[in-house]
Amino acid sequence: MPERGFRKIIITITVIIAAMLQLIDSTIVNVSLPQIMGNLGATLDEVGWVVTAYAVANVIVLPMSGWLGERFGRKNYFTASIIIFTTASFFCGHAHSLDELIVFRIIQGFAGGGIMAVAQAILLEAWPPEEVGLATAIFGLGAVVGPTIGPTLGGYITDHFSWPWIFYVNIPVGALATFLSVTFVRRTPATGKGRPVDWWGIAFLSIAVGSLQIVLEKGEREDWFATTYIEVLSFVAIIGAIAFIWREMIAREPIVDLKIFRFRSFSLGMFTSFIYGLGLYGSVFVFPVLCQNILGFTAEQTGLLLLPGGIATIFMMPAVGSMLKNRVPAQFISTVGMIVFFIFCMMMQKRTTAQVGNEDFFWPLIIRGLGMGMLFVPITTLAVQDLRGKDIGQGTGLNNMGRQLGGSFGIALITTFIDRRMAYHRDILINHINPYNSNFIERFNMLWHGFMSKGYDFLQARQMAYQAMDGMLMKQAALLTYADVFWIVGVFFLCIIPLLYFQKFNRGQTAEGGHLVME
Repeated sequence: MPERGFRKIIITITVIIAAMLQLIDSTIVNVSLPQIMGNLGATLDEVGWVVTAYAVANVIVLPMSGWLGERFGRKNYFTASIIIFTTASFFCGHAHSLDELIVFRIIQGFAGGGIMAVAQAILLEAWPPEEVGLATAIFGLGAVVGPTIGPTLGGYITDHFSWPWIFYVNIPVGALATFLSVTFVRRTPATGKGRPVDWWGIAFLSIAVGSLQIVLEKGEREDWFATTYIEVLSFVAIIGAIAFIWREMIAREPIVDLKIFRFRSFSLGMFTSFIYGLGLYGSVFVFPVLCQNILGFTAEQTGLLLLPGGIATIFMMPAVGSMLKNRVPAQFISTVGMIVFFIFCMMMQKRTTAQVGNEDFFWPLIIRGLGMGMLFVPITTLAVQDLRGKDIGQGTGLNNMGRQLGGSFGIALITTFIDRRMAYHRDILINHINPYNSNFIERFNMLWHGFMSKGYDFLQARQMAYQAMDGMLMKQAALLTYADVFWIVGVFFLCIIPLLYFQKFNRGQTAEGGHLVME
């Protein structure tokens, strides 16, 4: 039953706070990994599990969140998830060993997955059918802005305090979200209580999705199928997925009702959400790496560069919701958003040079923020437009999983592409380093004599000049590679535009007889 007046507003605030709590935590840790390594005495490979553990647990619980909401009641499950997440955040900050930190990050991930999917389902039920587009837009603020401001917040906290505070900041926010949820969110009946539990479905889902997520998170670092455990987990993921689908098709009370894919708009919406996640998380991943590893920016500087784009998204989201309410087709808005994102990618491709500065990124990132704001709401609206009742909980969980897996696939593909493409560009550029290239000779002699003027002897100065030239070559190869990444991601977004028009055409929403009618 839709809410009205103040109660509707406060429920909206509650779910946005809870969603941002979870989404910020998915990226805030990344910039603090070097400090965690030093404090807990871990290697780079070991500390990477702090991120992987959270992502694996999160993506496992997302498709189950609809069933869990039915079994325990949506409000009960949502409130419990916030409490568990907040408690786990305290123990993450208080961890004295890497193993302890990873265990509590797993608990955080399980709770966070429940928060995200159930929050969206609560919001969709709290708003009247004719305002679902606007509700999705408001919820999208947390979904898009959270991963964007996570590195900014993490960089600031790490530079000015210490890494445990990236977890401690969750405690007052989680306490506020818990209070609001207990006080204002309407209790829903636990319709699934007493029904048999599909334990085999849970097991197969956990094995399949967990194995796949580990492969995506660790594959590039382990040289993919050159490593035995990546091969084994890939095989396990495939077998687990087949077993899960078989189990859910024959189970009387499936953990995930796969019949939801009978809705064409939802099936295609899962794919477009997957692509959206690739663009959102992939660009958030690529840009900080470019700025910090290649251009020498600090984590805080990089985060501040991303902030204006996040603000642009904040302003765009309500406008998009209003356009949907005024019957502007969701397909049209999504198309414009993908074209805008393509423009961002082309601008980044041209500006990714050795002479680039902070000011060169301002407008491309503003354009990216506008494009992201024009994509989340229509894509989600198109996906869930046919869902009713318990299908809403199932659909939002699966749709969020699609976006999360899209981000994981995007990051895995991008890191692999960067590694291969850098070697390609280096092989081409190194051909220009020879005694017959006048530009090389001129630059080399300048560096050589420069080092000699600083007191180095003949051989030392010569060796240092070669090292400096190699560093310049690697930087140029990296810049060319990142320019290629932006170009490919942009073109990929353009290519999937036709898929939007295979979904049920959406010209806004009206309420008719208590049901949502798409016209």
